[in-house]
Amino acid sequence: MRVPVSRVPAPLRALVALLLAWLLAACTGGPAPAPRSERPVDGGMFGAPPRIADGAGLPGWASGVGFAADGSGFTLLAECVSDPGRPENGFCRQRVAVLDPGAERWEQRVSPLPELRGTEGVSARLWVLGPGRALIEDGGGEEPLRGWFTADGGRSWRGVDPRPAGRTPDIPVGAALVAECASDPGAPTESCARERLAVISPRDGRRRELVAQPALGAHPRPAAVAEPDGSWWVSGGEPGTGRAVVAVSRDRGRSWSVSRLPSPGPTDPPSWYTSVVVGPDAVYAAEVGELEGGEPVKNPLRALYRSGDGGRTWQRTWTTGPDREPRSLEGLPVPGPGGRLDVAAQTSGHRSLDGGRTFRELDDGTAYVRRTAVGLLREDARCRYELTRDGVRWSAFLLACGDDASVGGS
Repeated sequence: MRVPVSRVPAPLRALVALLLAWLLAACTGGPAPAPRSERPVDGGMFGAPPRIADGAGLPGWASGVGFAADGSGFTLLAECVSDPGRPENGFCRQRVAVLDPGAERWEQRVSPLPELRGTEGVSARLWVLGPGRALIEDGGGEEPLRGWFTADGGRSWRGVDPRPAGRTPDIPVGAALVAECASDPGAPTESCARERLAVISPRDGRRRELVAQPALGAHPRPAAVAEPDGSWWVSGGEPGTGRAVVAVSRDRGRSWSVSRLPSPGPTDPPSWYTSVVVGPDAVYAAEVGELEGGEPVKNPLRALYRSGDGGRTWQRTWTTGPDREPRSLEGLPVPGPGGRLDVAAQTSGHRSLDGGRTFRELDDGTAYVRRTAVGLLREDARCRYELTRDGVRWSAFLLACGDDASVGGS
């Protein structure tokens, strides 16, 4: 006997609908929801930025900072004592500070890094791989690459073998995407004939080659973390022509779609790299490479591209000339709603309100910008940092300021 749907109790109907949805996702290979600890902190994909605890009183200066999706984080600290008369007598202590999930302050934890002589530079790199998980690497090139991994918020560290530990079919939650030398892991890019994509695993800090490799020439340049919509981006040169191309994966690296950018011209020298950033209403790509004419600048910006369909097709909105500003780019552009786009250049910031077609100069905005798991991060001064998700609202915090400092937000 059939029972009319209208006579089935509402709670039972809701339970049945939930079970059907779960079964449908399982049968179609739909992605499981992220663990609670890996979900972004309140604010949504392009909502308000998270509040980060103040760390102004930490010793030395911050040489690296990174965050997990829940707002917890790590930072490397360096405190140096110099001797101008005998530089070899100087030294630098390297420390680690950790912001635990929901904590109100940063805490100093165990550091695996050695003390440095005054003639040695601070070169350690930090990879945050999820709440309480991080990899610190030092060396590479002429020096042997060394690594240390923690899974308990920096309370203990263990050495990590820098050699690849097999292959992985996808990019795990919390992992970082990097390029490594295919023939000699740890070798610098300039001495490596061919690079490949690899994943730094949040499970043990080991590198694993990604099975699916996009066709991007010998030197792919990946973004270390995913964009807010979950997409992963890699730039490179089109095999055979060297023209600027980008690849995107929407299934955590299992497959890639490659698209060519309408670069200024086929006779131009190959670009150095292209950075991609996803905003509230468009995707932007910034091509960096050698410029013709004009004053020399660091990180020269050759062109900007805009996509309204997730990167399937692109329109070039900006081509840099000898006198057209912005002519350089510090990290990533900062996209906002309604065609807003901020570009931090070498000498000043610039803002567009029409998707990168025209710009006006700002009074400030020269800080370096990069993507983290909780939003775009910029360093405005030596110890002042700001986070944004929508390109408009910013949340400020301080790290290792030494002298008295104040912090605000917009």
